[in-house]
Amino acid sequence: MSAKKRIYIAGHNGMVGSAIFRELSNSDNVELIVRTHSELDLTSQTAVNDFFSATKIDEVYLAAAKVGGIHANNEYPADFIYQNLMIEANVINAAHRAGIQKLLFLGSSCIYPKYAVQPMSEDALLTGVLESTNEPYAVAKIAGIKLCESYNRQYARDYRSVMPTNLYGINDNFHPKNSHVIPALLRRFHEAKESNTPTVTVWGSGLPKREFLYVDDMASASIYVMNLDHEFYAKNTQPLLSHINVGSGVDCTIRELAETMASVVGYQEEIVFDINKPDGTPRKLMSVDRLNSLGWTYKHDLFTGLTHTYAWFIKNINSFRC
Repeated sequence: MSAKKRIYIAGHNGMVGSAIFRELSNSDNVELIVRTHSELDLTSQTAVNDFFSATKIDEVYLAAAKVGGIHANNEYPADFIYQNLMIEANVINAAHRAGIQKLLFLGSSCIYPKYAVQPMSEDALLTGVLESTNEPYAVAKIAGIKLCESYNRQYARDYRSVMPTNLYGINDNFHPKNSHVIPALLRRFHEAKESNTPTVTVWGSGLPKREFLYVDDMASASIYVMNLDHEFYAKNTQPLLSHINVGSGVDCTIRELAETMASVVGYQEEIVFDINKPDGTPRKLMSVDRLNSLGWTYKHDLFTGLTHTYAWFIKNINSFRC
């Protein structure tokens, strides 16, 4: 019998990392290696080097990151750029030093300029000014892409990068103040249904359009990209523009999102849009032409993904009481 492929998932407790873990757990030919933050501080170069030196690893999924919403990014910009830079640099360099040939780095759609042409294609990278509220985080993620590309160029490694659109799903953050739009709305609609509240208020006009992807689709795409034949991958990317957008290629208005959410949750009362609150960017959509040309497309539409997410939320609701 052939030995199992030993795969390290950095960030396995996060929403994306846990989805990759679940997906890979279904494979008989892999052995998954994980460490909690208390077991391995990825911002410590010494600890990371020691871990890779002592642990036989064949592939790495780098899903670990310090993440947060607009408030957190504004309040702690130094923490966001420092911790993310350290995590990326330590893991990628240690993987190289340990002779690991394959690594997948997970970034973010915030790498693109604030006023990028819609839908945003990979070649929009570094063509304009970033959104100021999350610039430190975005700069760190851009550095992660360039770290992978640099090790590929200098050492002939096969380090790849994927850039997800707005994600949601199992293990999302449902905190009432610090969560993103889908978990925030899902919790708001659920609590309104439970308390028979006659209206649910949504910020803004409801007209801005956003793209969303269920996290299990993100995991599927990540594993798919990691396993692509090297020559095929290289042929369809560029050495200095090697990252791949991951999304559905489909967006919806915030009003449509709210109405779909209400349907999934079973809230039948009125939805009110507060036009005195900011709308944000009118549209944010990723071009997924490159990923589609490589043979992958998403499976879960918004209603299906939200249905799965709500079922998980209900099952774990006691952990969200705050």
